[in-house]
Amino acid sequence: MIINTFSYLWSSTAIDAIGELVENGYRTFEVPVSSPHCWPDELSNSERSAIHARLNDYGARIRSLNAGGYDINLASPGANMRRKSIEHIKSVIDLAAAWDVREVVISPGTRRPMISPSLEKTYGWMYESLENLIPLAKQAGARLLFENTPYCFTPTIQDLAGIVNTVNDDSVKIVYDVANAAYIGEDPVDSLLSNHGSIGLVHISDTGMETWGHEPIGTGVIDWNALGKAVKATCGVNNVVLEIIREENPVHEFKKAMRDLQDQGWELEN
Repeated sequence: MIINTFSYLWSSTAIDAIGELVENGYRTFEVPVSSPHCWPDELSNSERSAIHARLNDYGARIRSLNAGGYDINLASPGANMRRKSIEHIKSVIDLAAAWDVREVVISPGTRRPMISPSLEKTYGWMYESLENLIPLAKQAGARLLFENTPYCFTPTIQDLAGIVNTVNDDSVKIVYDVANAAYIGEDPVDSLLSNHGSIGLVHISDTGMETWGHEPIGTGVIDWNALGKAVKATCGVNNVVLEIIREENPVHEFKKAMRDLQDQGWELEN
């Protein structure tokens, strides 16, 4: 299973967080791209090389970099803002190439909540941005994964599967976040089973329906036994990212999550 370092966003750099997690038996990670945790513009070439060397020393790897969605918008009405978003994601792709990272998680973008541009225009701007990004990802040996997030203009699995089918290129897939899905009333188990061909990674955490969260296993509405069976039948646990977000003692939270998943019938590696 892949461990997301989100819980260390304000307390540690990504590589130091990975160092702590390696000591506790974890080897594969997803890293959110956010300053000061991990920000391409703040990492010189020598620092990138040093971090890559540390990863090799640890016997660890970063499976995915999450480029984020709050500061960028591939579907912005403003062409220069789309260019800035493309430039940021390009910098993340460059970092992925330096660290042998296979996947870059991105957001489709957002619409203004009042007097929104039409969906036709919004999709058009997003596809225009993708035309610039796909060649860059291919050149770096990475693929782009669109995440389902409640605040984006494509919150459902059907929305994102439509994009994947339209692009029709193996360099563009989905990272399916089960907490995000459940929060908007989508059934994560049915969605994973029905759309697994479009899905590259799965983010797991729990959530309630009144408050959107990335909470510990069993504290929200996710049917973990059924989800574990769906994961086993589709993508496999090696393509699952544990994304519980807890600033206080994340190592304890991750260990507890592993025990809770096993209690729910998940078959995890030792």
